[in-house]
Amino acid sequence: MNLLRTAFRLVSPPGRSARLSILIFHRVLAQPDPLQPHEPDARRFSELLGWLKDWFTILPLDAAIPRLIDGSLPARAAAITFDDGYADNHDVALPLLKAHGLPATFFIATGHLDGGAMWNDRIIESVRTLSADAIRLDDVPGLPATAPVQLPARSLTERRAAIDFLLQQLKYLEPESRLEAVAAIAARNRTQCPGDLMMSSGQVKAMAHAGMGIGAHTATHPILARLDERSARTEVCTSKSFLETLLGEPVRYFAYPNGKPDLDYTARDAAIVRDAGFTAAFSTAWGTTRPGDDLFQLPRFTAWDTQRRAFGTRMLRNLAFTTPQRARS
Repeated sequence: MNLLRTAFRLVSPPGRSARLSILIFHRVLAQPDPLQPHEPDARRFSELLGWLKDWFTILPLDAAIPRLIDGSLPARAAAITFDDGYADNHDVALPLLKAHGLPATFFIATGHLDGGAMWNDRIIESVRTLSADAIRLDDVPGLPATAPVQLPARSLTERRAAIDFLLQQLKYLEPESRLEAVAAIAARNRTQCPGDLMMSSGQVKAMAHAGMGIGAHTATHPILARLDERSARTEVCTSKSFLETLLGEPVRYFAYPNGKPDLDYTARDAAIVRDAGFTAAFSTAWGTTRPGDDLFQLPRFTAWDTQRRAFGTRMLRNLAFTTPQRARS
């Protein structure tokens, strides 16, 4: 037994003292993408799965959550999750998970299936397909008055910086205003977004048939804290009912879009999710979960390091983190 695995077991023994590590991913690219260096490609993801399989006991959420509730988790318990519903989850991640014999749960933003795209991906693809040396921002609604009228985009470094700037500026706009701004940027710069970034309904069904868990992630991926209660409830319930109709089975788990407590979702939204009939819900706060914790604010974390020892050490630090942030009542 290697040193890291021993340390994981010491921090997370079996039973009532166990801690559940829940990892979060979004995409697994077939090849590295210079514009998105933080997203793992197939080779790196397979390497990560090998590390995780060596260190942790990986459980599907359908097994991990009941065992969390009754205090029977094994030592070094962990679960793997994905957010949003990208097509590469089906095309790239699924074969690798099957090759390693590992389960995962995929949280789907149902309104983007079958040809849709997330607003942030529309920005990334606008920058990727840009043919000019600068991104025009003149008359783009929603941007602050101090925003530049154009962003340089001659080099890879400048294009990454442009993406970061635009995502930061648009992230917390009202959903309608954000979509209007994204459309204006694409129109000003004559760029296009591919129609195959997200899964099809058939691919979601194939994931479930392959033994993967499917959870809800709202319909259109809004920041729930920015919505009125009725709109938030509609987003939560619409995604649940769509998936249950598609799969012909209950959908028990929900992930908050963006997922930062109090900033992206509130205690009100956690209550909406509970009232909708979900069993548990997941944030993106650091930390791990112990028996007795709030089932509707379960933290998730994935180390970003590329070296085995550094990745494992950061996962260990997170496992020892005992006070994950939660939305306040």
